[in-house]
Amino acid sequence: MHKKVQIIAVILGIAACGPSWATWPEDKPIEVVVGFAAGGGTDVMARKLLPFVEKRVGGKAKFVVLNKPGAGGEIAFASIARAAPDAYAMGVVNVPGYNFLPMTRKTQYSMDDIRLVARVVDDPSVMVVRAESKLANLSDVLAALRSKTGSVTFGHNGAGTNGHLALRMLAGAAKVEPNEISYRGTSAQRTDILGGHLEVGMVSLSEVPELHGTNKGELRAIAILSKTRSPSLPDVPTAAEAGVPITMTAERGFAVPKGVPDDVVKKLEAAIADSVRDPEYIKSSPGDVPVLAFMPGAEWQKRLDDMSQGLRPLADEMRVNEQK
Repeated sequence: MHKKVQIIAVILGIAACGPSWATWPEDKPIEVVVGFAAGGGTDVMARKLLPFVEKRVGGKAKFVVLNKPGAGGEIAFASIARAAPDAYAMGVVNVPGYNFLPMTRKTQYSMDDIRLVARVVDDPSVMVVRAESKLANLSDVLAALRSKTGSVTFGHNGAGTNGHLALRMLAGAAKVEPNEISYRGTSAQRTDILGGHLEVGMVSLSEVPELHGTNKGELRAIAILSKTRSPSLPDVPTAAEAGVPITMTAERGFAVPKGVPDDVVKKLEAAIADSVRDPEYIKSSPGDVPVLAFMPGAEWQKRLDDMSQGLRPLADEMRVNEQK
């Protein structure tokens, strides 16, 4: 009799837990952690897209973006991994840093503790300079570095980010050594470029909307690290055109702690998929339009697994160099 009571209690407990997820989200904020400073591509993407996601998940959803910059996004990734699996804490993950950092050192997070929900953008890296810079193209940069090692300063957003890895690939392919400076976000790079304190910024295509169309600003792109020229920057040559066949992209999307229930993840994934197609979102975020590339979480995870195999040699090389 005692065992029957226990079984009934377990069944009732499961039944009580199940319907509670159907009411998600309730009247409480959903914190979304961003691993870079305000004003960068990751921050802007999240802040512009999430209001559209709010409408689609229903209930009383209210997303609140929290910036936790530092360590190439590791602080934010760790925050996602350690959060309670109640779907009221999630974050943006940035690839390749997210899957690359654990290859090079013991990180504060494990990808096994995080579940990808959806990719939103696939954003190629771009080299930018101040409009009046004497560096007209990538060939000029390489010539300067070959004449004097470290003579050109390059900014990136931290170890393991797309800008950092692109620089390491550039150094290896062109046999040069740039003077690297790590920043906490693209907005800081931009400030230093415009102030004349940084010569070349390694940013993502969507992060500098003034580069697109006819609205030319104080920054100028000199190379894009994609296989072909971008339709939004048709006059900007690829790195391969300068004799350096390297490509690098930044993928950004949303993730939750591993234990979040399947139905909530599916609800979020569907809301994000619908939001990136919303004409009002597209109109409000012209910088993201050329790089929008929605991908479901499970498919994105498989892509990252495949990508990691290609990045492993670079990770091994970086570990060896750090030990010297």
